[in-house]
Amino acid sequence: MFSIYTISRQYGSGGSKLAIKLAEISGYQLVWRELINQAAITIGAPDMALAVIDELGLLGICPDDETCLKFREAIGQVVTEIAEKGNVVIVGRASQLILKGFPNCLHLKIIAGMDTRIKNIQLSKNVNEKAAKAQIEKSDQNRQNFIKKFYHENWNDPSLYDLTINTDHLDLDSIANWIIKL
Repeated sequence: MFSIYTISRQYGSGGSKLAIKLAEISGYQLVWRELINQAAITIGAPDMALAVIDELGLLGICPDDETCLKFREAIGQVVTEIAEKGNVVIVGRASQLILKGFPNCLHLKIIAGMDTRIKNIQLSKNVNEKAAKAQIEKSDQNRQNFIKKFYHENWNDPSLYDLTINTDHLDLDSIANWIIKL
């Protein structure tokens, strides 16, 4: 059994829900947004939690490249420290790259077809099809840009992941149980 799972996910694929289920079933700690705050505190700038949102292209408030680079380095430090303790599910924040080659670590990419993603976003955000598709396209581009800018990698490169799971026809409970058994 792996002691660390990293989850990269397409917006609307169910990857966030899968991470929660995986943590529940395994009894592992779920590390997600709180990681941002820990990294911000590490560099002495709690308001830098907003910078990650900017790195994902959502607010346009990243103060400068040097500060954002320091913040990215702080995220790397926090992710590594958490991984060294083990028994953790880490969602996003380029954890598949930060922990590349790390022992007992399984890097997962959760995907789904556009129709599935649109339906999931429509249900969760109560938006129409056009708005859901626009959010998905913007999220995909922002995630790709983040990985490209700070890690010089292609977010969609399958070699960054040990396993890619399409949630179109599989329920999340079955996927989580299957991953635990892996």
